[in-house]
Amino acid sequence: MQSTLTHFLRFVLWTLVSVASSSAPQIQLGQTTIIGSTTPGGEFFGGIPYAEAPIGDLRFARPVPKFSLGNLSTFDATQFGESCPQPPSPFTPVDLPLSEDCLTLNVFRPADLADNASVPVMAYIFGGSFFTGTAVTFNASALVSRSITRGTPIIYVSFNYRLGPLGFPQGPQAASQGLLNLGLRDQILALEWIQENIATFGGDPDKVTVFGQSAGSVSISLLYLNQEFSNVARAAIFESGQAGTTGIFDANKSLDQWNIFVNNTPTCAGPGNSADEFACLRAATTDELMAAANAGLAATVGEFPFFPVLDGPDGIIPELPSVRLPSPAVMPKVPFMSGSTLDDGTLFVAASAAINTSAQIVDQLNTSFYPCASASALQNAIGTLLELYPDVPALGCPFNTGNDTFGISPVFKQAAALIGDVVIQAPRRFWSQMASAKGTKVYSYIFTDPQPENPPFLGVAHLSELAYVYGDITVAANGTGPGTLSEIMQDYWLSFATSLDPNDGMGAPRPQWEAYGSNQHVMQLNSTNTEMIPDDFRQRQMAFINNNSALFCQ
Repeated sequence: MQSTLTHFLRFVLWTLVSVASSSAPQIQLGQTTIIGSTTPGGEFFGGIPYAEAPIGDLRFARPVPKFSLGNLSTFDATQFGESCPQPPSPFTPVDLPLSEDCLTLNVFRPADLADNASVPVMAYIFGGSFFTGTAVTFNASALVSRSITRGTPIIYVSFNYRLGPLGFPQGPQAASQGLLNLGLRDQILALEWIQENIATFGGDPDKVTVFGQSAGSVSISLLYLNQEFSNVARAAIFESGQAGTTGIFDANKSLDQWNIFVNNTPTCAGPGNSADEFACLRAATTDELMAAANAGLAATVGEFPFFPVLDGPDGIIPELPSVRLPSPAVMPKVPFMSGSTLDDGTLFVAASAAINTSAQIVDQLNTSFYPCASASALQNAIGTLLELYPDVPALGCPFNTGNDTFGISPVFKQAAALIGDVVIQAPRRFWSQMASAKGTKVYSYIFTDPQPENPPFLGVAHLSELAYVYGDITVAANGTGPGTLSEIMQDYWLSFATSLDPNDGMGAPRPQWEAYGSNQHVMQLNSTNTEMIPDDFRQRQMAFINNNSALFCQ
């Protein structure tokens, strides 16, 4: 009797699992049935590997493609994959599951999409200063749903890439062994996976728009400056970041922090390990590496210690972007949107050490931009910057806040204005001007919608526009306010991704967005006043920055 009952219960359980699997969305990728889950109006397939796990001998190595799942009969894609190792961050979920086996991607798509639908694709690269961040943070269900509602369905893809020292090794050994910019190579491989496999999900590999924010946007613009970019994307959207935002240095810029990381890794502590530091690093546990990475971060003030660097003539970043961008032989004519928030600089200053005096601003700039220029040239440039960005609260950032200093040092507003323009606003303007002058279709924006939930000293801070793009804003019943702006922004983004023009006339009524050209206008995105405005704010200041890009390693 017991045996009969056991067999019966097993049969019931098998039946329930079979029914659940058969009702769940499925994709046949090679010999493997990928089982996903449903979302409101859509389907989700998560945690799909695009590269072999970067562990063992593949730790600190270029990614190895994994464009199929081999002989695996089924693959559970109902959840996001684990995120790449990183320190805790206020911008990522608490208790985030971490693993070095993290090179996976995720697909959100409309429900019941035909295999031959060939809809456009939007591929997102997250930010996080190249040492934090994860695809888990971004639920694209609302964006995909909006694409269906407006009659221009898209498929959305996101993916993880290696971060911190695992993704961006520094120093001469990394350079000599070809191990620089591994995180960027992960991104390239993920985009190649999309080219290889997205048609199976109903997407069109010839209609991929890559978009990202902050470090994700910086990554895209670095990839953009290679002719091969047009092989994996037909358009790009840059949100608060361009090549040069972090400064582009050689592999020795952060050598001190890299050496702290290596020396704090127990397997590298003994004599004889300096000849091949990567051999001893590959022998460490993940926890040991993360503890050592945190030691490297602790020794860093106001800098990005693990970041993309110059990697030689055959690399991804052979020269400074400001040198590469104007070259007619280099830049592909791939159309792009590019923008920033009104007060991008506040979060950068708030995240650094306290800046209470102009002398501390000078120290910060010296630390950030040495050794791109001689000491005297850099000092002269910094002196000019302090003249162009005086310690006058009414001129500072957050902008349009008068003499209010929010109970903190007035120098904060001076530093936020200066640093925000150097790293975000001036590069955006430089890219828009250079690309449009070469015949590339460019649409530029500035996001100015008030953020009452932010501390007042942050203003319309870095990251503020993301909730609007992802539809994470409630639409007001009266058809006004942030929710309606969110719909308008989604429509601009979706229109551009599907037609290469933000003005397809589908979805919410919205102003005509003029391409950036000789008139040099940008779209102001604001709940009460979305309109084209001249891109001439702080004209003298940003002209000086852009005329001296090489001094700032851009």
